[in-house]
Amino acid sequence: MPTGFTDNFNHQEKCIAMRKVAMSTSQKYFQTLLHDADIIIGGNRPCDIQVKNPRFFERVLAVGTLGLGESYMDGWWECEALDEFFCKVLQRQLNRTIRFNTVDICRYIQAWLHNRQNRRRVKQVGEQHYDTGNDLFSLMLDKNMAYSCGYWQNASTLDEAQDAKLDMICRKLQLKPGMRLLDIGCGWGSMVRYAAEKYGVEAVGITVSEEQVQLARERCEGLQVEIRLQDYRELKGKFDAIVSVGMFEHVGYKNYRTFMEIVRKILNDNGLFLLHTIATNHTSLNGDPWFDKYIFPNGMLPSAKQLTSAIEHHYVLEDWHNFGVYYDQTLMAWFQNFRDNWPKLHRSYGDHFYRMWSYYLLCMAGCFRARYLHVWQVVLAPNTRKTGYPSIRCPACIT
Repeated sequence: MPTGFTDNFNHQEKCIAMRKVAMSTSQKYFQTLLHDADIIIGGNRPCDIQVKNPRFFERVLAVGTLGLGESYMDGWWECEALDEFFCKVLQRQLNRTIRFNTVDICRYIQAWLHNRQNRRRVKQVGEQHYDTGNDLFSLMLDKNMAYSCGYWQNASTLDEAQDAKLDMICRKLQLKPGMRLLDIGCGWGSMVRYAAEKYGVEAVGITVSEEQVQLARERCEGLQVEIRLQDYRELKGKFDAIVSVGMFEHVGYKNYRTFMEIVRKILNDNGLFLLHTIATNHTSLNGDPWFDKYIFPNGMLPSAKQLTSAIEHHYVLEDWHNFGVYYDQTLMAWFQNFRDNWPKLHRSYGDHFYRMWSYYLLCMAGCFRARYLHVWQVVLAPNTRKTGYPSIRCPACIT
């Protein structure tokens, strides 16, 4: 056998042996790590994971949560109850243990140097996520097509929970017939439609999604509702009340102050602004890399520190309501609808999408179950408003 061939063969054998050692080391590391969260690799409980490809361990160590999500999409590992898996992982804060890698470091620097939510990039989330398909969202969501946390205090179904949430927002804003309401990030028109029908207001809704604009206009036909394809930075005029539900997650920390200043400029001196947003316990400059790549590009969640800094000098903080515990229930209801209706969606979206979307919904459910994420409804008043504000924690009786 030629010497060069022998040397090359021996080198390949050494590389294979080294990879086996690395895999063995990384697997042992994960076994110890997950054991602390009461998760067993190869266990028989729903929260345990089954690893199909041994390269899974190195992939997650190399690129963190991006590798965790992508390897699931690729079928490298399985878990019967992804929601419970993520709940256990986050309760033990294992995400902080393997947090820093080249992907996270590069994204942190990029978020610090650049405004990832500027005007040029604003439509990306609409095109990638909200324009995914109205057929998907109409089958997954409630009758209102409300794509945010429902209020389950006295509700037993998703429809009831979303009705309760919409009604509670109207009451918190003290809406009355004839008032002019603005919804920043109106989605498929659930909020403006409900407020116009039930409270007799004139409403304007804005979104950056063309698909949402088309369907929202159809759903609000015949009402005093205008739906616009518009960025919040283009807003003008005056409104008696302003609401933003599930849109602030796309604003970005570099724009929080600008957002609050624009809202104040167009809000009447005696008006109210209600901000409904997902939030996090920890201040950060960007979002999770897997969610950024596959679900919500350029998204990030605010912290209390970032939010209060943005509202200083412009508003009185009238009320701060946290009901993030209900998002777990909402997400599981969405997943149930998604799974039940998958036979109708399969041809249009395919198996890879099913794994991606299941991972998204169940991961988020686990995050809220672990109290890692929250839902805040913050009511703000201009500092020129003289009257007090009564806190509201439940909707009126809905018939």
